[in-house]
Amino acid sequence: MAFVVSEGRLLNIDRPKLSSRPQAVQIAPRVSQEYATIWRTQPQVRTVVGFLARNIAQLGLKVYRRRSDVDREQLRDHPLAVLLANPGPHCTRYRLVDALVQDLGIYDNAYWLKVRESDQARALVRLDPRRVTPQGPNAFYADEFEYRGGVGIQHFPADQVVHFRGFNPEDPRIGSSPIETLRTILAEEYQAAQYREQMWRNGARASGYLRRPVEAPEWSREARERFTMQWRNQYSGDGALTGGTPILEDGMEFVSASVTPEQAQYLEARKLTREEVAAAYFVPPPMVGILDNATYSNITEQHKMMYQDTLGPWLQMMSQEIDLQLLGDFDDVDQVYTEFNLNEKLRGSFEQQAAQLQTAVGAPYMTRNEARAVLNMPQLPEGDDLVTPLNVLIGGQASPTDSAPPPPDPTGQAATPAALAKARVGSEYTGRAKTTMSGYFARQGQVISSRVGAVAGTPTLADVYDGKRWVAELTTDLFSLAVQIATAAGKATLRALGLDPKSYDEDRTLAFLQAHAAGAAEGIESATRDGLKNALTEDDPGKAIATLFAQFATGRADKIAETEATAMSGFGTAEAAEKSGHEATKTWRTHSKNSRASHVALDGETVALDKTFSNGGRWPGDLELPPDERDGCQCSMDIALAE
Repeated sequence: MAFVVSEGRLLNIDRPKLSSRPQAVQIAPRVSQEYATIWRTQPQVRTVVGFLARNIAQLGLKVYRRRSDVDREQLRDHPLAVLLANPGPHCTRYRLVDALVQDLGIYDNAYWLKVRESDQARALVRLDPRRVTPQGPNAFYADEFEYRGGVGIQHFPADQVVHFRGFNPEDPRIGSSPIETLRTILAEEYQAAQYREQMWRNGARASGYLRRPVEAPEWSREARERFTMQWRNQYSGDGALTGGTPILEDGMEFVSASVTPEQAQYLEARKLTREEVAAAYFVPPPMVGILDNATYSNITEQHKMMYQDTLGPWLQMMSQEIDLQLLGDFDDVDQVYTEFNLNEKLRGSFEQQAAQLQTAVGAPYMTRNEARAVLNMPQLPEGDDLVTPLNVLIGGQASPTDSAPPPPDPTGQAATPAALAKARVGSEYTGRAKTTMSGYFARQGQVISSRVGAVAGTPTLADVYDGKRWVAELTTDLFSLAVQIATAAGKATLRALGLDPKSYDEDRTLAFLQAHAAGAAEGIESATRDGLKNALTEDDPGKAIATLFAQFATGRADKIAETEATAMSGFGTAEAAEKSGHEATKTWRTHSKNSRASHVALDGETVALDKTFSNGGRWPGDLELPPDERDGCQCSMDIALAE
């Protein structure tokens, strides 16, 4: 069915009426600032907008040709790809995209001027949005753009400008800056900054007045002027005499008439401003340094959310505008499109990528020369062949990390394996635990240090430490680690015993692991509280606490990580062996050269699977053991099934 849209009819009844040039924002009586001035002077706006710009500019902007629904080709030599990689003799791709996002964040408008040669764009030049005004009778899009330079006015046809813009309900030709929405918040921050500046200019002394008793002797003019001059020099200036103990005459009394920093809630107000600005740009608060409710696990998730939900729409909008307004300048446009390389940010760590790819393909996926290229090492003549280990057979295993399956019993009956499993996960899990604990202590130290700085006078433990919060956060982090480590150890145990690793029931372990995490967190935080109490008694509590948590984030974090990796490896191994349905024994193994004497004495001790070792532990690192028996333990446990 055919249809017709008559743009002419709309043009007859609608004409653009609004001025397109960005307006100044009034942030105080008789004080107005342009958007650029607000960005330059308001740190919260610059922090959030700069965060967006730097992270988007870091991404690659590539050109592809769609071959089919499941196949595409990257076009490295396409004229558009060459132009975006080198947009001008004095501009890199990073600078171009960084400025683009900054302009969109500040003005909700951004402009590129196409410098053409033979009707094709050969360079891209950023136009200052403050100087650009859409022109023409069309109320829906601009026919041309007026650019007011320092020495004159120039008009550019619409097809010579790439215009990026957001939504404006009053004028669809231009965007509407988020700064307009933040007007009230930014005005409050401006007034607070003015007050702080005045306070520091006056020597950061509390404001007030001096009260002189009525019955005091008469004050001569010379004495009054002398006292006034001394007081100003000592408490209002920035000279060498500023500060000291006031000496009041004739029974005078100082009466405070100022708002204290605590009453003004400076820190809370500045944090609120940053939170509001971050919300206006849809940026998760922890990404811009607001860590009050941040944990290791939710920061990881918010990092993913930032690239998917925050940057995703920006990237889609910019790539589609480039396709619409710039791609048409070139001859080769069939099935060609641009795309920001967001996948690089969402692939996770190298270890996670490697594990996922290896599991997906079921075999090694890189040649030796490809691996050496990653490390910038020279190629080997024999390094281009894909090496496949002998124990990896196509169709025989799920992945090369699996061990070889047990040979079938010639009698046709399932044999009970007389096998041995060692209860200790790989070093990557200990590394995860160290990263988690180090990040936790760093975050905790930052929050507590900020609270120490906000307390007037000598801070107490109640002022700076919220026990319930930290136990809850640490429990969450430890629980996540416990599930990962115990599950990995349990499945590895079943695999080593020749049993199906899929039979390991992770769900039935969750209640125990949650209880373990809560108990371990309480013990860790108990020691943290003791350390804090001692630090708060020092002459400089802030410095003492910073030193304390720096030590926590290194040595103590590593020690706790070793303990948890040991304990959860032991639990997962014992759980897997118990649920295998076979009779088994467990043997304590001591590995570290610096093992405590009691663990050296346990080395080689063998007990039934359902019994405890002579020290009372069910496995190395068991939470039932006293702290001096489990802290930093690196022992392991062997499981042997009955013949």
